[in-house]
Amino acid sequence: MVSITETQKIGVGLTGFGLFCLLFGVLLYFDSVLLAFGNVLFLAGLAFIIGPRRTAGFFFQRQKLRGSTFFLGGVALVLFRWPIIGMAVESYGFLLLFRSFFPVAFGFILSLVNIPYLNVVRAIIFIFVQLTVTMPGS
Repeated sequence: MVSITETQKIGVGLTGFGLFCLLFGVLLYFDSVLLAFGNVLFLAGLAFIIGPRRTAGFFFQRQKLRGSTFFLGGVALVLFRWPIIGMAVESYGFLLLFRSFFPVAFGFILSLVNIPYLNVVRAIIFIFVQLTVTMPGS
């Protein structure tokens, strides 16, 4: 069993509350205060979970620099009260940052239940994700 430290428990709580604020910020017509609060809590929670050094290492890897720029630029736009444009830029950066993780996540989620038509959908998603990950110029 994996042991979780108290700092990581705090990080999970901060990340969860940050995602909660982001969700309600979007549902309340892009309320800039909730979105800014959610972004700050999400990033702080991430730093608490994996540590500040590993968080900085993740965001500033050479191959992830473009995604990090868009993600953190979107966070800055939300903080400067441009919530709609900021969330669009942030979402694009999120997709660039975590696109290598999506096939693993989809594979895990779709392997939980064995439904015949779901296997076809899984194959289509898997092929699409593989094509987008291996596109030249990415």
